Amino acid sequence: MLTLQQMLSNPYLVLQAVPLPVALVVFFFSLVIHESAHAWMAYRCGDDTAKYAGRITLNPLPHIDPVGTIIFPLLLVLSRSPFVIGWAKPVPIDPRNFNNPRRDLVRVGAFGPASNILLAILSSLIVWLCSYLPGGKFTNSLMAVFISSVLINLLLAVFNLIPIPPLDGSQILLGLLSFRLARKYEMIAPFGFLIIFFLLFTGVLWVIIPPIIRFLYILLFLWARSRF
Repeated sequence: MLTLQQMLSNPYLVLQAVPLPVALVVFFFSLVIHESAHAWMAYRCGDDTAKYAGRITLNPLPHIDPVGTIIFPLLLVLSRSPFVIGWAKPVPIDPRNFNNPRRDLVRVGAFGPASNILLAILSSLIVWLCSYLPGGKFTNSLMAVFISSVLINLLLAVFNLIPIPPLDGSQILLGLLSFRLARKYEMIAPFGFLIIFFLLFTGVLWVIIPPIIRFLYILLFLWARSRF
């Protein structure tokens, strides 16, 4: 049984210790929160397209994308990838309905990753509270689940902030670029998935993403330094 110190010092041991079905439940829940956050922010910005499409909901069914939510994560699991990532069905939006199209495009794009950062923070706080409970198998298992939630949500946030269509980072960048540059940038949209798959299976993403996650992970668990 892993101790809290062991789990925090080597989080990848946690991912191996948490049963796969539990990790997938955490992953799907985090993905649903992510997409619902997009839909909710779009509604707040004046566009009710996602609302009428039934996407402001915690019901996972409207958010499931057969490739991104099921097939792609399953392929990563079967290939023994160190991380499992994926995406849900894109939230339908109509920027013409936004109160401020360029600003609101950035807000809607950023709110999905922001929801995952918030979930990671909440999960780390739950680990902190659990650290004061009497030790034992149940307490350690509970902490392992929430540490895995921290890792999964940080991964979803960082991955989705990559500025390649159709990831959220591309939507944020599109709202920040000038109209001239935005039109040129949109030209890579048809090739977005090919670029992502190339970066993933050549290992480039695994060079870029882990250091960022490690930095954010250390920040969230700074409180543990005073405990050990």
